[in-house]
Amino acid sequence: MTVRSGGQAAVDVLQAEGISHVFGLIGSATMELFDALYDVDDMAFVGVHDERTGTHMADGFARASGRAGVIVAGQNGPGATNLITGLAQAKAAYSPVIALAGALASGHLYRDAFQEVDQQALFAPVTKKVWTAPSTDRVPELVREAFRVALTPRCGPVQVNLPRDVLAGTADFDVHTSPGAYRNQTVPAADTDAVAQAAALLVGADRPVIIAGGGIKNTAGHEAATELAEAIGCPIVTSPGHGDAIPYAHPLNGGQMGPRGNVVASRLVKEADVILALGTRLGFNSTFYSHDHLNPDAKIIHVELEPTAIGRFFDVELGIWGDAVTTARQLTAAVEVRGRRAEAEAWTAAFQTERSSFLVDRDVNADESHPTQPSGLFKALRSVLPRDAVITLDAGTLCLQAHDQLEYHEPRSLFTPLDFGLVGFSFAAGLGAKLARPERPVVSLLGDGGFGMTVSELSTAVDHGIDTTTIVMNNACWGAEKAYQRDFFDGRYIGADISSPPFDQLADLYGAKGFRAETLADVGPAVEAAIAYEGPSVVDVAVDPDALYSFRRDSFTHRGG
Repeated sequence: MTVRSGGQAAVDVLQAEGISHVFGLIGSATMELFDALYDVDDMAFVGVHDERTGTHMADGFARASGRAGVIVAGQNGPGATNLITGLAQAKAAYSPVIALAGALASGHLYRDAFQEVDQQALFAPVTKKVWTAPSTDRVPELVREAFRVALTPRCGPVQVNLPRDVLAGTADFDVHTSPGAYRNQTVPAADTDAVAQAAALLVGADRPVIIAGGGIKNTAGHEAATELAEAIGCPIVTSPGHGDAIPYAHPLNGGQMGPRGNVVASRLVKEADVILALGTRLGFNSTFYSHDHLNPDAKIIHVELEPTAIGRFFDVELGIWGDAVTTARQLTAAVEVRGRRAEAEAWTAAFQTERSSFLVDRDVNADESHPTQPSGLFKALRSVLPRDAVITLDAGTLCLQAHDQLEYHEPRSLFTPLDFGLVGFSFAAGLGAKLARPERPVVSLLGDGGFGMTVSELSTAVDHGIDTTTIVMNNACWGAEKAYQRDFFDGRYIGADISSPPFDQLADLYGAKGFRAETLADVGPAVEAAIAYEGPSVVDVAVDPDALYSFRRDSFTHRGG
């Protein structure tokens, strides 16, 4: 037993968990915790300029590494409330973010004290669980529980509020507990009878297709998924935002499906007679909850680790509670025993021909005129982005188009806001992803609006030598909203146009390296030079402000558009 302060006890748990980076913004409420970090040699503290963007960094770190990302809001009240957007984003992505926040001294509660807010209630809707440490001796218990909850599938963010007096107090602690002593180490396999039923359905299908989702992507389970597709002899598509679940070049990969996917993959799920939903909720971005995007006559086999997700939005022929990767391996063994059918092989051969033509046509038909058009920009990026690049995206129409326009050759290559639809995620998430995977190039795409929200973190990138390349697709407007105003409100534009400084020059002022691409011909050389630069870089790309697209036309059907 060792006498430690509450702040030291919290840091002891972070060390035991093997945390390498802690993101945060210092504040007077948590000085004991930060003072304890000062003495730690094996954890880097990354000081940020805003708790929201720091949370995106922790989120990007968690998704890229497969481990927990840690963010510390040093101040109670406004410091803590700034975490909310980032934690809501992490929850939508099932990202294991551990948020530690300073909290009001226990004796000041319910007195309308300085910076008082009910943090316990405030964070409940945007996390898996919230705790407020009631005493110093319970700090390690609650921080350990935070890791256990965050990392238990389905993963997600958690919040621990640490009152000033609790951090400052002392107690006797056992600081040597291994994480293995308080965390589950296994995942459930599928029921063997269910595996046999699923195998019979898949082998008996004329038009089978697999949809691989986050359950495959987040576990780097691509080999298990592709081996199953090969055993069946069927196409495999990915749910939106998870285009890296399957290596781009795999001959059975159809790309991303759904209302925001490509036409080939989307057609497959509209025509399939048996659909294996493997680690996906079949949620909003995949289906808009509509059979317009999923064959209503298809027999759905739904494999999910979260039992409440099975059959939630679509009736299923067979629901299987189990880990997606484990179940895929079980199904492969069962399918191989049964063999393959000529009808399914013909369906797959036709798909491969269509997919090949689609990719050729995508390059041939790219608009390479001036001013720069999205399709021309994405073609240029495909030619220069490294095969092992990690790519982060924002929300917005340009980024939504980029989802299936770029190539993701390795696991954990694509990180997006997913169903939270957040603008202002990409740049900060890329910084976290780079710290998690320093050996890989990290490229962040976003619009001028999103970069303007988060540009202050260029200081963080420079101060800590975080070598990412940020490509700002600059169309001088809030593109999605302007498209809706054009298409459904007779061009009555209000608040749609925005101005920004030259981001390449701004990057230089921050101490990073700026590049500018006024024409499409400038894009390739500028991006190559930015990636080659050893340090944070920004490429400001001028994109046609009239190249607008209304993705959510379904939201405005009441206006007759």
